[in-house]
Amino acid sequence: MQYFYQNHHSQDLIVFFAGWGCDYNQFTNLHDHKDVLILYDYQDLDLNFDFTQYHNIYLLAYSAGVFVATVLMPKIPNIKTAIALCGNPYLFDAKFGISPANVQVLQSINLDNYLTFRREYMVSSEAEYKQYNELQSLRSIESCQTELASLQNLYNRHKTKLTLLFDKALVADKDLLFNLQAQQEFYQDKLSAIKNAKHHIFFRFHSFEEIINTYADTVKNQNLARP
Repeated sequence: MQYFYQNHHSQDLIVFFAGWGCDYNQFTNLHDHKDVLILYDYQDLDLNFDFTQYHNIYLLAYSAGVFVATVLMPKIPNIKTAIALCGNPYLFDAKFGISPANVQVLQSINLDNYLTFRREYMVSSEAEYKQYNELQSLRSIESCQTELASLQNLYNRHKTKLTLLFDKALVADKDLLFNLQAQQEFYQDKLSAIKNAKHHIFFRFHSFEEIINTYADTVKNQNLARP
């Protein structure tokens, strides 16, 4: 696992678990006042970061990062709210996660078709497609495919111990990777949807804080216990 850390000298920290194939560069359009920790490249689940200096931690997890965050959340103290974005803890479950057919789509991505994949699966307009290509991940396709295989192995090891730890979930109503009806069934009243959006929703916001402020439920118990 790799991470990117922005220190704004805040007592609050946003922890963002990025999705498969991501790196920090894809989210540089988001500008926050709180400190931000971006986690990505899940070839292992080693989390070596000192969280003890922070009084309030706000957790966002995107796509495959929802599974990873579910596994690692018990190691992160002082979480005030946790929001799942376009993903499910049961990452490779045929119903709630990425279907076997979509796993094959991901496995088939190469230098000849990755741009087609971006336009079809990731963004909903030509303007977003242009932005996505300008802020693309700097990782190689080989690195991403190695990560995908690692995620499948990690999921098989942890899938029987997963549970729902998120306070809210946000989905894109046109997402082709995670079925909307299945997410509605899984998250129920925790779910909100962005209209006319595909999997990469981050051009709809100016900051991670905006996502938190818009969609997070107020956590009345500031000492909320998470198993």
